[in-house]
Amino acid sequence: MSDTTRDGLADRFEENRPRLRALAYRTLGSAAEADDAVQETWLRLDRAGAGEVDNLPAWLTTVCGRICLDMLRSRTTRREQPLSEINDPPSAVESVLADEVEAALLIVLGTLAPAERLAFVLHDLFAVSFDEIAVVVGRTPQASRQLASRARRRVRAAAPAATEPRGRAVVDAFLSASRGGDLGALLELLDPDVVLRATGEAARLDAQGERRGAEVVARYFAGKAQAAVPALVDGAWGFAVFIGGELRVAVAMEIKNGQILGLTAASSPAALAGLTVTPL
Repeated sequence: MSDTTRDGLADRFEENRPRLRALAYRTLGSAAEADDAVQETWLRLDRAGAGEVDNLPAWLTTVCGRICLDMLRSRTTRREQPLSEINDPPSAVESVLADEVEAALLIVLGTLAPAERLAFVLHDLFAVSFDEIAVVVGRTPQASRQLASRARRRVRAAAPAATEPRGRAVVDAFLSASRGGDLGALLELLDPDVVLRATGEAARLDAQGERRGAEVVARYFAGKAQAAVPALVDGAWGFAVFIGGELRVAVAMEIKNGQILGLTAASSPAALAGLTVTPL
């Protein structure tokens, strides 16, 4: 490949770079890894040469998607990077997503299987057809459609949590205080008029199935939540208890301005079957 041809190919690649980086970031959740994926995409294009590529944008999407999928599958740990840590101008990444979806994606995408995550990102955020996605993920178009559909349901279920971005920190602090029996910390997190409600056998409460007031609720949870993990419960911040891989208890929280206004607990099989619970 002549230097002139290579320069022309590089220019065409640069035209596609913002889109590729947005795709890689949405798939990987890390700006550094996204840069690595885009750089590897360029190296593969450079090796292939212009003569091997008929539709450059589609080729780049396929190659970048496969690289991201391989990186997801080989990853042993994941750190989702907040969008604010990216130095690109808004048009490069932030405009890819509607504002109300952004926070929910950062929460939920990390819980999806690699192929689900990539299928969702490619189709719902970049309008790639399922025929093309099938090539990237190594599935049939129908199977690719199902991957994206499952991911979409989980993202939609998580959307309400985006309205309280500090919710995860509140949940973590609540569970830590509960496990440690720290009444003071619990009282700081609970609204004075907080209400704990239960369905089925989620808690042994009074005849009305609820407890009211910060001190009452704090004393109820002090020393508990030993096996609880943060979770999204029908899109609300909360926590869940799994025993032997089976969901036993789910608690949804109503959080506003960093304080817990209410908790709704469920543990009966019927109640739990009607919930969408996503461990975080």
